[in-house]
Amino acid sequence: MSSMSSTSVSDPLSPRTVLRTVLIVLLVVLAVYILYRLRKPISWIVLATFLAIAMSGPVNLLERHMRRGFAITIAYLILLLVPVGIAAIVVPPVVRGANNLVDDLPGYVTDLQDWVNKNPKLKKFDQDYDITAKLQKEAGKLPSKAGTAASTLADIGVGLVNSVFQALTIFILSIFMVGGARRWRARVLATIPDDRRDRVERLMDNIASAIGSFIAGALAQAVIAGISTFIVLKILGVPFAAPLAVLTAFFDLIPLVGATIAAIVVGIVTVFNDFPTATIIWTIWAVVYQQVENTVIQPRIQSKAVNIPGFFILVSVLFGSALFGIAGALLAIPVAASLLITVQEYLEYRRELAEPAHDPPGPTAQPPPDAAAGPAPA
Repeated sequence: MSSMSSTSVSDPLSPRTVLRTVLIVLLVVLAVYILYRLRKPISWIVLATFLAIAMSGPVNLLERHMRRGFAITIAYLILLLVPVGIAAIVVPPVVRGANNLVDDLPGYVTDLQDWVNKNPKLKKFDQDYDITAKLQKEAGKLPSKAGTAASTLADIGVGLVNSVFQALTIFILSIFMVGGARRWRARVLATIPDDRRDRVERLMDNIASAIGSFIAGALAQAVIAGISTFIVLKILGVPFAAPLAVLTAFFDLIPLVGATIAAIVVGIVTVFNDFPTATIIWTIWAVVYQQVENTVIQPRIQSKAVNIPGFFILVSVLFGSALFGIAGALLAIPVAASLLITVQEYLEYRRELAEPAHDPPGPTAQPPPDAAAGPAPA
């Protein structure tokens, strides 16, 4: 009898169970492969979503004075003018600087050769290895390398066209999202049961508010960093003040490490301008400004955003940069804030479900006056 029971317990898996398991594993592998192949358009959709959330604030503000279609058009036209303005600030001085460098490089080599000839040790070292003659030769070849430079610029142009196409795709996707956000939101909420609809709507509002506040605050903080950098560099007489200010503003958007990287790059430029005076002044300014930004500017600007511990900020930035590069690093904190809000809302929901439902106490029943007084006298 016992042998029969043990045989029934240890029955082998049926072919149907094995087939179902194999199919599930294959479907999971196929889904992961499809997600991997679609990682680029998925990243575009993620970027477009956050751009749409960031643009919803200005669109809603303009909508108070005009129709929503006109508000979307004006807001996105202003957004489109931002990279045009940045290019107008950055490109001309960089091109002029590159041209001046090519023209003046032979003179720099000649000055270096004169300086080496005045120093006996350097002169002997130069005679042994013929360094200045090689530099003179390479400097003389610069005009003849225009064809190679043109080929390199063509490759850069192809990459730039691809980047513009990606940016335009993200731009158009975000416009569709902003235009249809209310309709999509209403349809999603209509599919949710009544007892959870208010909670989901509150979750959507909190996530949108946190992301919008963070993006608006980060942009304001970057603008302040760029303007202050431009003023300081102009006072110090450092060349390329406007491009370096734009670079500082862009890197300031990257959490934790962006401002430090920008300060180091600008410090290297000051070394070639007025060392050590400009470098020392810039270093002191960069340290003081970062302290002010971390303790005064950032807390005030990001007061409406979700507070995330520094460890989670660093981890999210590392993960975001590994997945999507610089764009992932920029979006890491909004994504972490959204996940944090979702987890908090879910835990609150679970806590409310765990609490026992207590009926409110009803009024205490009082005996009728006649019964309390006893029987009436005969």
